[in-house]
Amino acid sequence: MMNTCDMHTHSLCSDGTATPAQIVQQAARIGLSAVALTDHNTIEGLPAFLQAADKTVRAVPGVEVTADYEGDEIHIVGLFIDPSAYAPLTDFLSVIRVRKRKANEDACERLLRAGFAISPERILNAEGSVNRVHFAKELMRCGYAASIDEAFAELLAPERGLYVPSRRLDGFEVIDCLRQLGIVPVLAHPFLDLTVAQLQELLPKAKRAGLIGLEARYSRFSPSETQLAEALAEAFGLLPGGGSDYHGANKPGLQLGTGYGDLEVPLSYLEALEQAI
Repeated sequence: MMNTCDMHTHSLCSDGTATPAQIVQQAARIGLSAVALTDHNTIEGLPAFLQAADKTVRAVPGVEVTADYEGDEIHIVGLFIDPSAYAPLTDFLSVIRVRKRKANEDACERLLRAGFAISPERILNAEGSVNRVHFAKELMRCGYAASIDEAFAELLAPERGLYVPSRRLDGFEVIDCLRQLGIVPVLAHPFLDLTVAQLQELLPKAKRAGLIGLEARYSRFSPSETQLAEALAEAFGLLPGGGSDYHGANKPGLQLGTGYGDLEVPLSYLEALEQAI
């Protein structure tokens, strides 16, 4: 694992199960050279994450912002957040949190009306940034689903209309905000959200808006998808990035650094992204 890194992880401050400090400790234990914390739409865990850093592994402060591109959900990972950017970034992200809270309250009401005997308090007051995972866990607790994946596929799928995501920020607005704050924006897991044709339309626009990187190495990518992502990055003048999307026990079998076993993100990817802004 020497000279490798993981630029995409989540702690219990959003929808993971490890503390920020535990992520640093795990990264050091498996021999990563660097690890980034990129919780969903929050930087709450960054102070503890950075405090836990030691000489064996570099801790990179980051965030993953949920955004919109022509009606589709996309995710922008922001890396190398300087403490001076904490306050303005938190203000920017507060819009997402307010919309998210309202959407979560509405989803609880729809589930109750549909006959699901859930506890809205357990969901809305859960630790971290409440999202679909917390709804899935409550449905599991109440016996309506056997796993998070089952809850996602059968009860919380878009076509059921029970869980409706909040209105998202414009993707280009997110990229511009991150750049203005000196943060490196990277498009996360591109093939999970968009087709190749959509990416070919998005990437030149996103590049003009300030996008710097494209997540080319990702836990769920096949070798051919990794090659394609790296080719797209090169074609549109973007730097390749990568990460596991580690969520601890909320994504069983997915490990920090190595994903499902064969992920390897070169430290050189991280170093190039750091030099790009």
